[in-house]
Amino acid sequence: MTKKPLRNHKFDQIDDAERPRHVAPGGRSGCWERPQVVAVGRRSRLVRRSQIDTTRATSGCRCGEVALRSGSDFALSLLGAGATSPCRSRRSLRSVNGERPRGLALGGAARGASTPARRLSLQRHSGSLTSSGLAREPSDQSDNGGGKMKGLFKSKPRTPADIVRQTRDLLLYADRSKSLPDLRESKREEKMAELSRNIRDMKSILYGNSEAEPVAEACAQLTQEFFREDTLRLLITCLPKLNLETRKDATQLVANLQRQQVNSRLIASDYLEANLDLMDVLMEGFENTDLALHYGAMFRECIRHQIVARYVLESEHVKKFFDYIQLPNFDIAADAAATFKELLTRHKSTVAEFLTKNEDWFFTDYNSKLLESSNYITRRQAIKLLGDILLDRSNSAVMTRYVSSRDNLRILMNLLRESSKSIQIEAFHVFKLFAANQNKPADIINILVANKSKLLRLLADLKPDKEDERFEADKSQVLREIAALEPRDLA
Repeated sequence: MTKKPLRNHKFDQIDDAERPRHVAPGGRSGCWERPQVVAVGRRSRLVRRSQIDTTRATSGCRCGEVALRSGSDFALSLLGAGATSPCRSRRSLRSVNGERPRGLALGGAARGASTPARRLSLQRHSGSLTSSGLAREPSDQSDNGGGKMKGLFKSKPRTPADIVRQTRDLLLYADRSKSLPDLRESKREEKMAELSRNIRDMKSILYGNSEAEPVAEACAQLTQEFFREDTLRLLITCLPKLNLETRKDATQLVANLQRQQVNSRLIASDYLEANLDLMDVLMEGFENTDLALHYGAMFRECIRHQIVARYVLESEHVKKFFDYIQLPNFDIAADAAATFKELLTRHKSTVAEFLTKNEDWFFTDYNSKLLESSNYITRRQAIKLLGDILLDRSNSAVMTRYVSSRDNLRILMNLLRESSKSIQIEAFHVFKLFAANQNKPADIINILVANKSKLLRLLADLKPDKEDERFEADKSQVLREIAALEPRDLA
């Protein structure tokens, strides 16, 4: 066939060479590799024509060796077992067959010109060419492309509402898992671990962490979504299935949600008003040793809402506290006592209404089960709480009726004789109401007169551990009232 020169390329005319099928004829072709030919691209960023120097046959240079003029003694042997034919020209590399080594392209424009077995990457570094090795990873350009692809599929940050919805789904799964025994244990553990993380994340949103304070908008979103559906009910129901740390997080989460306001409104109160039966579930929790403290803390926070406190006071639940306070487990008994105190002191108008309607059975049980209990802690807590109730102005009518009872006076006089000074001090604050009452019934006066000498001697020796001017003033007034009493005939 007719021999034609290859135009627009940087190759000299090669004998017996024809244009390969896959090489574009243009001088800017993206692929400079011809079969068994090495191309040096005119626009190559890596190797310039001036940087390649091949020696003539007389210099002993073997075909396929490349020398760099930059002063570097770096040389690459392009052929594993090269031919011995000398190079014919300074601008071309020839083998014994008049062809260039196969499978190697020198030039920045050669994309995909290397074979899998042998790829060479040349980089310019500090004014010289260096080799980065064979079988190199794709170029930085492809790496950047991969980074962009990763960015496209990056997961979106979850909003507080998303976390609540996902938590609700996981709670539904946990609630159903007991009825599906064929579920794999590994899958169940994975779901429960995810549930624990979500509860911890919600707690962090509401309380903040060491790095950031809670954000009001995020708290509002979480609170709205939490009470939009029965997430609270699911959390209370599934509490026994959670581990100890997650129970603690859940308890703190519920406690904080009772205080969260959305548009200046406590939406937790609205939710509980429509779901008052949840208080029945929490009350039953006091009877479970493992869950009593968690349910008790939730219960105590829920009765911050007046509508909830009224429901509990008007139910039979309030009577159960007299038993819970005397449980042998000290922690549970103390927690029940704290809840009982919160119930009887927070909402004053509701408590006054309750005591007015139920003072007969309430104080009868209070005296017999708490004030006369054999447990020292129970007596001490009960007498202190009694003083808080009676000394509150909203309960003045209840207090007047209480101090008119001789049975109540008898119990208080016995508490004044306790060996514990703490109980004596607390009993004095209630006893002074009997002495200061200006409308004492005759039977009360006669009891005080009959025990006048003992009371005067006992009260004179009663002193708090720390100096208290108010206490001393009250004591002096009581001593004067008792000393001035005279017996009175019963009507």
